[in-house]
Amino acid sequence: MKKFLVFTAAIVVSVSSFAQGNPTASANIIQPLEIVKTADLAFGNIASGTSEGTVVIATDGARTSTGGVTLIEAGNVSNAASFDINGYADASFTIEVPASIVIETAGGAEQMTVDNFVSSLGADSVLDANGEATLQVGATLNVSAQQAAGLYSGSFDVIVAYN
Repeated sequence: MKKFLVFTAAIVVSVSSFAQGNPTASANIIQPLEIVKTADLAFGNIASGTSEGTVVIATDGARTSTGGVTLIEAGNVSNAASFDINGYADASFTIEVPASIVIETAGGAEQMTVDNFVSSLGADSVLDANGEATLQVGATLNVSAQQAAGLYSGSFDVIVAYN
């Protein structure tokens, strides 16, 4: 009979510990990341020569050239693209810039390739305590020898996403 009493006590303890659980479920919906362009990527005024070359805009806006490209300072407006990013404070996020794009004259008769996009924040970053970050994007413009004169333009996407 002793064995039966011990077994009954073990069942009571087991049932009582199962009945005491009272979990809750919760969720916190945070604001989506927002990216707002504050400046376009501008390579400025340049002249092509008899050989191909490049114009590089660094993330700090510094402009350099290689090869047969001459940087023209008169009336020049050049800068890195700039963006304000807003979201959840201290949250980490990824940044995606394109591998390359094509810019062209009106009507698309003439084209140039823009590549080697770089981000001032790298591929991963963290919003500050106010949920803010500033991003600059630079790139390289590839200029052919005797590139036709004209205003070239094109667009590109910068994608940010929470980790």
